[in-house]
Amino acid sequence: MTDTIAVLMPGDMGHATGRVLSSHGYDAVTCLAGRSERTKALAQAAGLRDAGSLDAVVEQASIILSILPPASALGLASDVSRAMVRTGAKPVYVDCNAISPATAKAVSGVITDVGAPFIDAGIIGLKPDGVGPGPRFYVSGTDTGPMLSLDGKGFIVKAIGSEPGRASALKMCYAGLTKGTWTLHTAVLLAAEAHGLSAELREEFEYSQGATLAAMEARIPRLPADSGRWVGEMEEIAKTFADAGVSPGFHEGAAAVFRLLNETPFASETRENFDAKRTMEETLRVAAGLLKKP
Repeated sequence: MTDTIAVLMPGDMGHATGRVLSSHGYDAVTCLAGRSERTKALAQAAGLRDAGSLDAVVEQASIILSILPPASALGLASDVSRAMVRTGAKPVYVDCNAISPATAKAVSGVITDVGAPFIDAGIIGLKPDGVGPGPRFYVSGTDTGPMLSLDGKGFIVKAIGSEPGRASALKMCYAGLTKGTWTLHTAVLLAAEAHGLSAELREEFEYSQGATLAAMEARIPRLPADSGRWVGEMEEIAKTFADAGVSPGFHEGAAAVFRLLNETPFASETRENFDAKRTMEETLRVAAGLLKKP
């Protein structure tokens, strides 16, 4: 059994992953130096132990799980690789971020260049709650055994090949549907709002698209809280599509929608303090006021 597993960093998904690992007997550690008060509070709530520095994390952990916004994935890998050089320790590095295959291979290069093992991972599903089977961690790489040993420890681990980038590509395709659909819904409703047709479109949706309208009402008010970190994910999806010869335009547009939502005052909310009483209509009205018309 792997005794010590590091989670960098303990945000929404990361702290929940650390919590379930702790509940299964692992020593879950992190590094809180320079982290926000929210991250520190989440880590404390999850029972993660603060090792104090990246050097200490690298020395103590057998596996490091990188779980943070995609724009920070390569930077964290570089920081950890330097800590590996300083300490001489070479734990398994698992990139669990929403990044393109090209970015995953770049991260792999940073880690393997200093002699450490690398596993590419893509997380699909909600954060683990310790009750259900949890999200799926799809993994790929030359040796995915260290991650497969965590299967059933609060989440599901599925190996899908030996090539780094395969797991990330699967995550990108999946999120291209889910978050891409949410931004398409938002864009359609923003256009209707800007044209003064919100009431008429809603009436038609109630008549012919009831299930879709219900999904819009449930999801759109929650999007601003995550919009800042999802911009980078849409950009990574666009890169993934472009590298496959598929138009990146859909998800470049999705990134633009999240940038707009990130400009609203609602973007300062978190999943902990989200205003559950705010309606879809109010969210859209404020966002539409920020549209830059030609």
